[in-house]
Amino acid sequence: MSGKAISVHSTPYPDVDTVLHYFRLGAQTALGHGFRGMYLTGSLALGDFDPRSSDIDFIVVTDGDVTADELAALRALHARFNAGESLWATDVEAVYIAAAALRRHDPARSLHPHIERGAGETLRMDQLDSGWVVQRHILRQCGIAVAGPSPHTLIDPVDPRELHQAVALLMREWWGPMVDDLWPLKRPGYQAYAVLTMCRMLYTLQHGAIVSKPAAARWAQGYWATNGRTSSTGPWRGARIAPTRLVMTRATRDASSSTPPRGSDYGVTKTRIAGGATRSEG
Repeated sequence: MSGKAISVHSTPYPDVDTVLHYFRLGAQTALGHGFRGMYLTGSLALGDFDPRSSDIDFIVVTDGDVTADELAALRALHARFNAGESLWATDVEAVYIAAAALRRHDPARSLHPHIERGAGETLRMDQLDSGWVVQRHILRQCGIAVAGPSPHTLIDPVDPRELHQAVALLMREWWGPMVDDLWPLKRPGYQAYAVLTMCRMLYTLQHGAIVSKPAAARWAQGYWATNGRTSSTGPWRGARIAPTRLVMTRATRDASSSTPPRGSDYGVTKTRIAGGATRSEG
């Protein structure tokens, strides 16, 4: 490990702590002195974690680029976990990124070890797209340190225009095609995920802030009603494909016409949670 002081965070969920302990020790062993820190992101950081459906998202920061031998050791670490008996096996998403690459977004340095949630997934070198701009902002604003210094010290502030452009691009290029290609939406769980994600992204575009998915969904119902559009509670409960498609169509259309909010620093509203950490409201 590096010479910096290491702090250890515990979540309100003992079984999640067990998973984090496994990966923290495994990453420190694999990376040695190259280990800089480990940070919670995703729903655990934003405050809408649900043990029944959420996954565990974390980022490991390294002093330099991961070597071939380190990548092999980390890949074996994840393979053992995915093949084990943990309730969270196949429900972990992780990125390993050098501190210099994390500091600011650089499209020329966007290839990093990454594993997604799902059976059969392996740790591989992956191209992190424009969504990484959003993830860097979330990590800087409300990421939780499992080990290492505050993530706020590792990442430069994200320019509001850059964040706005990244969210709008994701809406158009990633989610937009699903309005016509409904195959991913045939899974009820994915319907709920898609709509909640649309709501959160549209909230960010409109208000220049990041909130939890439930909070964004509540806002979206009022937003579309105020703007003369009818919305129902059905879509984010994963009820049917048709209303899900309707919400996605509206969200992608509204995202295309949005402009960055004036005077916004794209913040995160936080509240205290068990264990002394901070998480976003909602």
